[in-house]
Amino acid sequence: MSNERSKEGPTVADRTARLLGNTVVAIRGALSRRDGRGAFLLAAAVYVVVYLYGLSHLGTGPWGFELSVVENPLTRAFRPVGPFQWEPVGLLVVGPVELLVAPLNLALGGMLAALVGLNFAVSLVAWRGPKACRIGPGAGAAAGIPGLLSGVVCCGPTILLIVGVQASAGVLTVFQWLLPIAVVALLGTLLWVGTNVQPEAV
Repeated sequence: MSNERSKEGPTVADRTARLLGNTVVAIRGALSRRDGRGAFLLAAAVYVVVYLYGLSHLGTGPWGFELSVVENPLTRAFRPVGPFQWEPVGLLVVGPVELLVAPLNLALGGMLAALVGLNFAVSLVAWRGPKACRIGPGAGAAAGIPGLLSGVVCCGPTILLIVGVQASAGVLTVFQWLLPIAVVALLGTLLWVGTNVQPEAV
């Protein structure tokens, strides 16, 4: 039975397992290097700041220290206020920095930031270490662009107002789909890296 299976070649499950394994190898290889970890932390941190600022949840004000929470925070934390946006349940002020705390928005922003950071880290290491991955030098920029699209979801209507475009229902629907498209693109980029990894060279 095993001989017949070997003659047929690897199954879909085998190819999928190998692809996921190679992707994990690429991620571990990137994060094991100082430049890879630096790229991951920098890209993730910048993305979180831009994402929260786009949601108008991050800003500056007078110096102070404050932590306040609304009534029924557990209930209100799951109340949507827009596409892929949920109601803030607290305010945190540290020095001049003011942050509206919306747990689901923070979780979503953190997930996106991690994906963007991993894409940049893997692509940077692949560019600087071509023996590990057969990826072109432009992969770093290509990997980061999909993640930036997800930030448009939070500030899309604001952009339309700035440029003087009336936000029709159709345009707003497009903005709602940018975030899941960006997530799929980021995951797809990582898997694409997995198809071009030489595990024995990492």
